[in-house]
Amino acid sequence: MKHLLALTALLCSLAIAQAPTLVVKHAWARQAPGSDVAAVYLSLTNTSLKPVVVIGVKSPLAHHSMVHETAVVAGQSQMRMREKIVIAPGQTVNFAPGGTHIMLSGLKRGVPVGQNVPMVLLLADGGKLAVAAVAKPLGAH
Repeated sequence: MKHLLALTALLCSLAIAQAPTLVVKHAWARQAPGSDVAAVYLSLTNTSLKPVVVIGVKSPLAHHSMVHETAVVAGQSQMRMREKIVIAPGQTVNFAPGGTHIMLSGLKRGVPVGQNVPMVLLLADGGKLAVAAVAKPLGAH
């Protein structure tokens, strides 16, 4: 009986240790008509007690995937690649139009409205998190 209790405690602690610490909500995408580029927006909440760092993204639908940030420089809207996104414990980072977003380029096929866009977020600790973003019409927010 003592061994059974110890085994149960160990299994519970392993389950807790492997519970997701990054929660994805409101993942959606939109493709510019007639282009091979799509932008993905979502929110990421860190439920752990230590920072979570996103260092990249991959999608089987795109030749290139990266985290971008839109900023206005000298009156011009410009995009630049973000090397990493650090999400502090308990914080939420929102990826939204006109700000931070995931850019998928070189799409291998179109992204019809209502279809899921599969991606994998790459984490600094070697972890990976699968995400499915639903495609919305161009004017969606």
